[in-house]
Amino acid sequence: MINDIQKDAAERMQKSVTALGSQLSKIRTGRAHPALLDGIMVSYYGAPTPLNQVANVTIEDSRTLALSVFDKSLAQAVEKAIMASDLGLNPMSAGAVIRVPLPPLTEERRKDLIKIVRGEVEGGRVAVRNIRRDANGDVKSLLKDKDISEDEARQAEDAIQKLTDKFIKEMDTQLTAKEAELMEI
Repeated sequence: MINDIQKDAAERMQKSVTALGSQLSKIRTGRAHPALLDGIMVSYYGAPTPLNQVANVTIEDSRTLALSVFDKSLAQAVEKAIMASDLGLNPMSAGAVIRVPLPPLTEERRKDLIKIVRGEVEGGRVAVRNIRRDANGDVKSLLKDKDISEDEARQAEDAIQKLTDKFIKEMDTQLTAKEAELMEI
């Protein structure tokens, strides 16, 4: 029973770390990266569709993304969706190929992005702590029902705390890497 609780907590914490990684990949740095446009939705025949399902996103050079739209009639809609996003990008259309140059980040914008990154990481830490709280609650309910002894409960809570520390450390590592990536010119 305790092993199941710990395994479930570890899986959920790992999912939180993975979700944080995908959120951080969407935050713009100085380099072009296809994941930057992952959150953009395009109106495709009235239905919101992810950009990567209507266009192929590739890296042209370190500061330019190139989009090959599958349906040429959608090029305008893709351009509008990119402009409407909060990324501050201005796409340039050349037929079926849309080029998205990434302007260099100013010092002020870098600091704003670091604040956003820290907020995302803090949200991830809170999620991991909530998972810890749920797991500890499950252990306490087992103790209350006299299914486990107090020593087993204490050992289980210590193991859950070690898991929490491990996953929060992974998140801090992601934070450090993303901050360094944002500050490099």
